[in-house]
Amino acid sequence: MASPYLPRLTFCACPVGPPRPASVNSSVVSSSAQLPEPVPALPPGAAASFASTERTAVELGELFRDAGHELALVGGPVRDAFLGRTSNDLDFATSARPDETLALLAAWGDAHWDIGKEFGTIGAKRYAAGARGGARAGGLAPDDVVVEVTTYRTDEYDPASRKPLVAFGDTLEGDLSRRDFTVNAMAVRVPGMEFVDPHGGMADLAEQMLRTPIAPERSFDDDPLRMMRAARFAAQLGFHVEPATAEAIVAMAGRIEIVSAERVQVELSKLLCAPEPRRGLEVLVDSGLAAHVLPELPALQLEIDEHHRHKDVYDHSLIVLDQAIAQETAPDGVVPGPDLVLRLASLLHDIGKPATRRFEEGGGVSFHHHEIVGAKLVAKRLRALKYEKAVVKDVSRLVELHLRFHGYGEGQWTDSAVRRYVTDAGPLLERLHRLTRADCTTRNRRKAKRLSDAYDDLERRIAELREREELSAIRPDLDGGQIMATLGIAPGPVVGQAYKHLLELRMERGPLGEDVAREELQRWWAARD
Repeated sequence: MASPYLPRLTFCACPVGPPRPASVNSSVVSSSAQLPEPVPALPPGAAASFASTERTAVELGELFRDAGHELALVGGPVRDAFLGRTSNDLDFATSARPDETLALLAAWGDAHWDIGKEFGTIGAKRYAAGARGGARAGGLAPDDVVVEVTTYRTDEYDPASRKPLVAFGDTLEGDLSRRDFTVNAMAVRVPGMEFVDPHGGMADLAEQMLRTPIAPERSFDDDPLRMMRAARFAAQLGFHVEPATAEAIVAMAGRIEIVSAERVQVELSKLLCAPEPRRGLEVLVDSGLAAHVLPELPALQLEIDEHHRHKDVYDHSLIVLDQAIAQETAPDGVVPGPDLVLRLASLLHDIGKPATRRFEEGGGVSFHHHEIVGAKLVAKRLRALKYEKAVVKDVSRLVELHLRFHGYGEGQWTDSAVRRYVTDAGPLLERLHRLTRADCTTRNRRKAKRLSDAYDDLERRIAELREREELSAIRPDLDGGQIMATLGIAPGPVVGQAYKHLLELRMERGPLGEDVAREELQRWWAARD
């Protein structure tokens, strides 16, 4: 059904901002700056995208207008609408101050929060029809709406501070000028549905280009994190960075160190979970940003000698990342994508190689124990980036285990070795499967097939053992209480030693049964005297 609001969408005759690079098609600029027929000018999918959000936008616009305030849909939702994407998370900018916004949203939504009030942001949620008035279990439903409304503002960084200084503004145009890129500096005033594009974001959207609304040096000086957002949007949208903007990032890369590790980590995680993380990572490395936020990554660009005795580890790591992503599953699968842990482990699995590289006699190159060194480096870097403990633990463990399989193809593993492989991986086994397979980047088809067949065989044996044993929870046949009762001892270190002995037997021989386990325990106890 046609929208009752879209015919009222008009386009503000605003200046188009700084001169565009010569690469921008002048016909695109002209057509995007002057759109006499708003609805036909919308790209495919944009009308439907606006239709999915306009009712909420117009309703809120009327609410704020009646209270004497301006309101505009801004940033990502506007950009995504023109890309044919929909979102239930809507960002608005307003002339209202935070307390005024809080009062309006409290009356409008089923829930509201003011956690971002210091920065002028108030959030609210409205449940879909039929679900209002009570909390919903299991998160948002498809028709639920979340909005965030932020007071017009300007912000900048004190050179000695890690936190932005926030000052509230008075105009939408002023607020848009402080946005990171022109494609995110477009807005739709509501309830009148007036499109506002003071910096030529529509033209840049057509060019798939990331350009700052103001001089890039000033923009990045005000908020250095915008440099990392350029890499993130390259990964999310597949856009390229405009040359002058790219040059400014190279010149100012060191400025990123003023930004808190927590904010850097959020951007890096979004980049890695984007559809094309490789594009974003290349921006980070080529611009010099990675040298400050993830220095282990550019360090993988090891010089390849004239005899080509080893691979380019950096390029290999990006290929492994791509191949691991291709193995992620649908939401109901065992490794639903995007999986941050798998992607971090794939990218960083070889970061121990620079520190362990040795040129051997005869022309070979070795990286002995790089998985152990790499696991320690990963843990150190992820802790510095303030990742949560579970992520640090899981990623470093995968890096430590990623070479374990390579001994399998050299000779048949015993059942004991397969049990240890599964037990050591624990809940990370499915991710380890994918990381190990992705780590095969050889162009030698015969070698690649041999490795693939070997891993197929390992997975088959794991499945067979699982049918016979509870591999996911391997433990001794006797628990601590049974050990103390059998040996007639009190709690203490000896119980743990006995438990470890029985666990080793379980690994080597499979399930023993309680009677055999007691006999083995008593034999071990007697041998201690």
